[in-house]
Amino acid sequence: MKCIILAAGYATRLYPLTKDTPKPLLKVAGKPILEHILSKVEKIDAIREITIVTNDKFHARFLEWKKDYASNKKIEILSDGTKSNNDRLGAIGDIHFVLKAKNIDEDVLVIGGDNLFEFSLARLAQFFKEKGKSVVALVDVKSRELAKKYGIVGLDTKQRIVAFWEKPEKPESTLASTACYLFSKEDIEELERCIQEHHQPDNLGDFIKFLSEKKPVYGFVFTERWFDIGDHQQLKEADSVWGQK
Repeated sequence: MKCIILAAGYATRLYPLTKDTPKPLLKVAGKPILEHILSKVEKIDAIREITIVTNDKFHARFLEWKKDYASNKKIEILSDGTKSNNDRLGAIGDIHFVLKAKNIDEDVLVIGGDNLFEFSLARLAQFFKEKGKSVVALVDVKSRELAKKYGIVGLDTKQRIVAFWEKPEKPESTLASTACYLFSKEDIEELERCIQEHHQPDNLGDFIKFLSEKKPVYGFVFTERWFDIGDHQQLKEADSVWGQK
């Protein structure tokens, strides 16, 4: 199993903090968001290699960070070659870029580099093993109003995804898709077809919707705390909460 961490965004909503520093390297409770994520990834024995995909602007910053970071996994930093928010590849584009660059032909764990969470990735991996199909980490945001901001999922009684709505105006569920996915080798091969049919889709939710309409994809629902750090307020709140741990 390989792991891809998406860190190629430009995080313009967090300016000026992210003008010269990539969002995953912003500190929460004294250490970079990225290191909180890696501490969980490193506990999955099946993962043999981690690829952090960034952009040309921040590539050097990640290389500099890596010099002082000790890991029990092989970590590689790849630049997708983009230089600004205007030419970014998007989440699907970056996953596709890494799959081709690394010639990956196995199960893949994909995590957003700004995704701060408390649940155990080992539990997610076990759920994936039990189902034998791709899985998406979900959290109940418990608010229809809040659900309008996320990719929202509908599940059946066996936790299979039966519907997906991207930022719905009238949410039919409050189960939000987080930027944490475990794709089977067979399913990740469908990414190429999704790109061809949708003409370079951006959001990973587009792929989840595409995939779940064709074959079984399951939702792993966790109840622990989760932060999707998109603006200054969310960053401040995450720092306060994680600082108390």
